[in-house]
Amino acid sequence: MMKIAFARAAAKAGASAVGVGGGCYSIIIPTISAAAGASATVMARRLFSSASDATPSSTTTNTVPPVVSTVPLVYDLHSPENPTVPNKETQPIIFIHGLFGSKKNNRSISKQLARDLGRHIFAIDLRNHGESPHSPRHDYTAMSEDVAAFIRSHGLKDSTLIGHSMGAKAAMTVALTHPDLVQNIISVDNAPVDARLESSFARYIQGLKKIEEAGVSSLSAADKILEPYEKNLVVRQFLLGNLHRPRVDPGGKPSPTLQFRNPLGIIGKSLDHLGDFPFKDPHRVRFGKPALFVRGTKSHYVPDEVVPLIGQFFPLFELVDVESGHWVISENPEAFRQAVLRFLEPKE
Repeated sequence: MMKIAFARAAAKAGASAVGVGGGCYSIIIPTISAAAGASATVMARRLFSSASDATPSSTTTNTVPPVVSTVPLVYDLHSPENPTVPNKETQPIIFIHGLFGSKKNNRSISKQLARDLGRHIFAIDLRNHGESPHSPRHDYTAMSEDVAAFIRSHGLKDSTLIGHSMGAKAAMTVALTHPDLVQNIISVDNAPVDARLESSFARYIQGLKKIEEAGVSSLSAADKILEPYEKNLVVRQFLLGNLHRPRVDPGGKPSPTLQFRNPLGIIGKSLDHLGDFPFKDPHRVRFGKPALFVRGTKSHYVPDEVVPLIGQFFPLFELVDVESGHWVISENPEAFRQAVLRFLEPKE
């Protein structure tokens, strides 16, 4: 079903943005038809024009990359059978998961997009997640510097960053700090604003710590402990996907006790800051290349009120509504795939 209500919201957002920073928005709202069972979506493209010193054709930034001790990120590479690029270093897509996620969460959609676009996709594990190293610092500045170091160390050129939730803010931070490393970005259900993180995440940490303290040896035992903290089975399965059996010593047998790959203490202490965004003033830093923002219609992470601010940080942005909650990619993968293809496929 077409989201006509969003067209009104987009018009309202554009009107409210006219006086912001001397800029204005021109709004084009075409429809996107349903495909392969996906719900119809509505795309709003806002092209930012301003009398200020920022122009849509250039990337402006007054930021100095911070000094951060980076960690090497573990990744899965999904290569297309019929590539449209000369090698994996040219126009790769870097897929960045959200909080408590990992590279394996994006395996299916990565394979599909590699097939459809003929481009190589690096699905990465952020610090303190999956198989990547642990670090006592866990904020968007540190995560973005890890990604920038990953791009440089692998010699990647003209990269596309796709990030969900926490990964979306990490991707935005990379784009604003290192625009020379990024061709475009796709932010999935998050915005460049400070926002309070859902209280459920602190509750999850409590439940996961209870599991570790119990020294469980089976997923069923872990699920029973976690159930009082989260009633949704799908969410519990997602969280418990971080359990593994570490080897007692190299080459030895796996431990009988399950442990979380995430350092729960570090993640728990970082929760208060994971709702923040490191940049506050869009007059000082903007990403003047294409950006796609995909939001779930049943999610509250990207309300209409923040759309003008998105346009100030990312003047060449498009906004697509997908019928889903916060877990856009898993709840409506086909609509998400179609939105990404329309954004990334070469324009005639």
